[in-house]
Parts: sequence; C-alpha cells; structure tokens
Amino acid sequence: MEKLGGLLYAYRKSVLLGWIIAIVFFGIFALKLPSVLSGNGFEYKGEYSETRKLLERDFGHAKSSIILVFEKEPTVSKEGFQEFIQDTYKNLHDFKAATQKISPLERDGMIKENVAYGLLTFNQKAESLGNEIHQLKGILHTKKGLKVTMTGEPIIVQDLNVASQEDLAKAEMIGLPIALIVLIFAFGSLVAASLPIIIGIVSILTTMGTVYFFSYNADLSIFILNIVPMIGLALSIDFALLFINRYKEEVATKPVQEAIKITFVTAGRSIIFSGLCVFIGLSGLWFIKIDIFQNVALGGMTVVFISAFSALTFLPALLALIGKNINKLSLLRVSNHKRSVWHSFAKFVMRRPFLMTASALVILLIGLIPVKQMILAIPGTESLPPKYPSRVALETFKDQFIAKEKRNEKKVTLVLESKGNILDTHNLEKVSHVIQKLEKDPLVNAVDSPFSVTGVSDNVQLQQFLTHGDQRKVAPIVDYFIRDNKMLLDVYLKTGEHSSKARQWVRNWSKKDLGMQASFGGPIKFEEEIFSEIFQKAPYGLLLIVVSTFFILMAAFRSLLIPIKAILMNILSLGCTFGILVWIFQQGHLGVDPVEIALILPVFVFTLVFGLSMDYEVFLISRIQEFYLKTGDNNEATILGLTYTSKIITSAAAIMIVVTGAFAFTGVMPVKQLGVGIAIAIFIDATIVRMVLVPALMKLLGDWNWWFFGLNKNKQLQQRKKPA
Repeated sequence: MEKLGGLLYAYRKSVLLGWIIAIVFFGIFALKLPSVLSGNGFEYKGEYSETRKLLERDFGHAKSSIILVFEKEPTVSKEGFQEFIQDTYKNLHDFKAATQKISPLERDGMIKENVAYGLLTFNQKAESLGNEIHQLKGILHTKKGLKVTMTGEPIIVQDLNVASQEDLAKAEMIGLPIALIVLIFAFGSLVAASLPIIIGIVSILTTMGTVYFFSYNADLSIFILNIVPMIGLALSIDFALLFINRYKEEVATKPVQEAIKITFVTAGRSIIFSGLCVFIGLSGLWFIKIDIFQNVALGGMTVVFISAFSALTFLPALLALIGKNINKLSLLRVSNHKRSVWHSFAKFVMRRPFLMTASALVILLIGLIPVKQMILAIPGTESLPPKYPSRVALETFKDQFIAKEKRNEKKVTLVLESKGNILDTHNLEKVSHVIQKLEKDPLVNAVDSPFSVTGVSDNVQLQQFLTHGDQRKVAPIVDYFIRDNKMLLDVYLKTGEHSSKARQWVRNWSKKDLGMQASFGGPIKFEEEIFSEIFQKAPYGLLLIVVSTFFILMAAFRSLLIPIKAILMNILSLGCTFGILVWIFQQGHLGVDPVEIALILPVFVFTLVFGLSMDYEVFLISRIQEFYLKTGDNNEATILGLTYTSKIITSAAAIMIVVTGAFAFTGVMPVKQLGVGIAIAIFIDATIVRMVLVPALMKLLGDWNWWFFGLNKNKQLQQRKKPA
C-alpha cells in the first residue's frame, strides 16, 4: 500500500491525464444511457412468460396495446364527440405500426356520455415502441372541450423513463448543494469541500458510461437511472471524505509525499474493506433471476468498484498536485479534536455503557413493531406521479369501463391442451371436468369458457353447436377460446389487489394434475412467480452477504466479536428502518397517502445499506484499532477513535442522507421509498448504532473485543502497551 501511494505521487500527472481521457470517453456514452433503458425490470423467464408467448402465437393476442381515452366537456354535443373520434381514426389511417385500430364507434360498450376508449394493438413489446409513441404524439390532437390521451403499458413504460430522468435531475439539484455545505462544515475550506463532489460526479459519469455497454448483452431497467447515481454519489463522496480528512491531518505536519503514503496506507485500507463489503452486499442480488435485481447488482457493483478505484487513484493524484493548498479558500475554522464536542460525547457514552446500550436497544425495538404489518406489492401504474396524463387516463378508463366488482377480482388465464382436437367429445369431457373442479373452489368467482358463454352444459351439444351452429354466433366464441387442440379459460378469483391468497391459489393449482396439459398466465401468475423467486432466492443472497461480511471484518480487525456485533446491530437497525417505512408509507403518516411497500424495497435496502453502513463500522473500528495497537488500552482507544472519526462519520452520514433522502421529493414511488429507506437506515446506523451502541459495547466487552482464535491479547500489544 505504501509503495502504491508513492507511485501515485510520482506519476500523479499521468494518472490525472488517464482519468481525464476516461471521463471524456465514458461521459459521451453516459449521455446515451437513457435511450437504451426500458421496462420496470420485472421480467422473469417462467411459466407466465411461456403462456404469454403461447397466447400471442396461437390465439393472436397482441404483444402490447395502447389505450386511447377520449373525453369531452358537457358543453360539447354527442355528435361533436363522435365526429372527434372519427377524425382521430382517420388521422390514424396511415399509422401502419398498429396491427389493429379498434374505434369506440365500432363496438358496443366502448363509449359513454362524456368518455370513450379505443385500442391500438402491436406485435412489438411495450418497451420497444418509443418511435411509434413519438409518431402518435404528432398524430393525436385536441380540440376545444375535447381531448384524447394515450395510456397502457407502453405509455407507462415511457413515462416512467421520463419521470426517472426528471427525478434524477431534481434529486441532484437538491442533494449536491446541501452536500457541499456539509463538506464545508466538515473541512472548513472550499478546496477540500469541492473535491468529494468532483469525485462523486466523475464516478457516476464513468459508471453510467460503462453501464451503457452492458445494454448490448442485457435488458436494462429504467430504474437503473436512479439507483446508480444514488449509490455512486453517496458512496464516492463518503470514500473521498474519509481520504481527504486523513490527508489533512497528515499534511499538517508532514511533507506532501509522505502524507499521501500514510493516507493511502490507513484511509486507503479502510476504503478497500468498505468497498468490498458494499460490493459483496450487492452481489447477493445475483441469486434473484429477475431483471431489476440483476440490473441493480450489475450497476451497483460497477459503481462501487469505480467509486473505490477513483478514490484510490484519481483523488490521491489530485491531492498530490494540490499539496498543502488543500486548506485554501477557508471559510470556517475547524476545531481541535481534543476540545471538540465529539471528545466530550465519547467520554459521556463510555461512562454509562449499560444505560446507553439499553436506551439504544429500546428505541430500535420500538421501531421494529410495525414490520409485522408490512404488505408488499409489485410496482405498477401507481409508481408514476399522480398527475401524469397516462396515469390519470388509465384511472379514468378503469372508473368508467371496468365495474367495481370486476376491479376487485383477479383474472387467471388457463390454457388447456389436449391430444387431438379439443372439440372431440372425450376432450370436451376432460375440459368440463376441469371447469367443475375450478368452480367448486371457494376462491373462484367465475370461469369464462365456451360452456359459460353459450349456456350449454352438455359436451355433445356444445360440440354440435361449435361445429355446425350459426357461424355468426359461433365464430367469435371459437376465435377467442379455441385453437386446434387448445382451449382458453378465464378464471376470476374473489380477491383484491396483491392478494397472498390468490398467489397461493395459482401456486397450488399449477402443481395439480388436471388430466390435461395446463399453462397458467395472467397478472396473478406473474405476481406468484416474482414473489416465489424473491422469497426462495433472497435468503441465499442474504446468507452470502452475512457470511462474507463476517470474514471480511474478521480479517480486517483480527477479531471475532467485532464482526458478530456489527452484523447483529445492522440487522436490528434495518428491521427498525422497515418498521418506520411501514409507518410512513403503508399507514400513511407525515402527509403521505397510504400505499403498499414496493416488493423490491426490503431486498434493495438490506443489500445496499448492509454494505454501506459497514463504511462507518470500518471507519470507526479502523481508527480504534489503530489507537489500540499503539496504546493497548481498549477504553482509551475507543474514546480517541470516536473523537477522531465522529465528525467525519456524521458528515459522511449527513451527505448520504441528503443524497439519498433527496429522492423523497421525487415522483416515482418505488424510488421515493428506496431513497427514504436508505436515508432512514443510514441515520439510525450513524447515530444510534455507530455513535452509541458501538462504543458502549466496546466499553462493556473491553479487551475481549480483540479476542481472536484463543488469544485474548496479542503478544505484540503486551510489548507495546503503555499508559495512555
């Protein structure tokens, strides 16, 4: 480490030149990143996906569709409304991308007094319709008292992309200026305060440019546009803060070259271990084979690596060039460590270890209480800000054209496949048997099938009707329900939105032997597969994180108790965080409208914060260990460690809270919840845990903190031990 520090000083200009070239190169591609992002990331290769392909291939279901919602003011006549709809579809005549253009004037039930809806269907996936949507925006026009609004999955996907970019800009406008103010209070000088911001921007630009190239081999979710800057900015500023703080201490009494070497050996070592903890925390997401988790793992691990690499190469080279000018443009006077409030606070905590430990644990356990009421849901249209036209239009469509009782039902699509023609008598008998079993299930409200639509219950009669009946009546039924050896059934369940009972129902029925090959699809099957994948695979990722963190901290501090304490305190503080999030979002406090917790939130917050919070553990314990190796006195080392790191940990946490908490003022709900969740978790960790619980427990356990494989005290410590 010392040699590397020396090399960075010697070749500082070459290192900076290399970074400038990299920044320009990757910065160009970073600007292109939004153009290759699509979808909400909830893609999973399972039965739902296969059933959807079957419906598209054999039953002619569209890959995607756009809903056109027409609205008029009461002053506009019925004739004027119909003329507006007719003119709109005339303008769409040359729009060849749509496979079908269904006008509300062509079918019953699609038009009401002041509202109507039409459909445009496509043979392309929702996320690939960017050009077509742009064309439609140029074709569709409004008139006085009349308007037409696009909605549906393709529009929601695009609007989420736009909203994510707007949210990112808004969060940066809020977060960066406040972060700069915090840094000025931490360092006193404008030069020192500006460097972490520069490192943060460099890390994000480089990462986003790198992530762009991943799009050639992977589908990237639009949420990556928020996740990468959120993690990268907070983490790279934290790393830079630690490095600069130590450099300022060393350069005050030593030559620049020596200060760089010592800082690289001490702060650089902490950054490596911290970055490794965060990197491994994010790697736990790889176990979950859902696009959004894979995306966050990919983007997150990349930004962690680049943030640490820039803090260990670009920053030392920059500091080597700046030298002793680090304190230039001073705005505030930074207080001496021994006279600071942190020294007094450290002594206060160490004098009352039992009281401080008990108080901290009570607060954390109270925060845990609401966790048991947590309801998880897959983010949908409600992820968009409430005033977005596509969301408003979809809600209007549901209110006007989907009955309230139907909205509380969840549809499962079931495709039965037989040997030979599905309309053969013995095959119809098998279908009838399956329908009877379904209808007897207490959770099933209704089953739509050729039997229910025709009102014919006898297999032979149904066969006769469908093969020899009036074709005007038969054709629509056959077209919707039947293809050669396959029959489609729509099963409606008596459940509300995001019902665990519905997911359990489709899970159980998917395993049953129905006497025919059965393929399940629909929103419930989609939810069931997503939930199952997360709940089955997440424990493996969490186990990897916990075990790896234990061994990393054990190697870093040569201790068994310190890693165990760190992991247990992290889990407890994260549990408290989840409880507070339920209280705020799900129960609707602090002016927030009640909304379910995004399914991604617990996994993301755990994997992100578990690693991020280890930054503070490594920062604090590294300094305590440094003093312990000099003095051999655990109590004195803990007080000095707290004194020297409390200000920097508080500043780092404040920046992390500001940068991630800024997303609380954004509109995309999962991102808002994630930002608030990380901010709360960091606040709890940096205050209650790191500033109170850690030193109190260090005092209570004494030299046992450093027990390692049968050695209560290291022999070298015994030799070095001297009065503090």
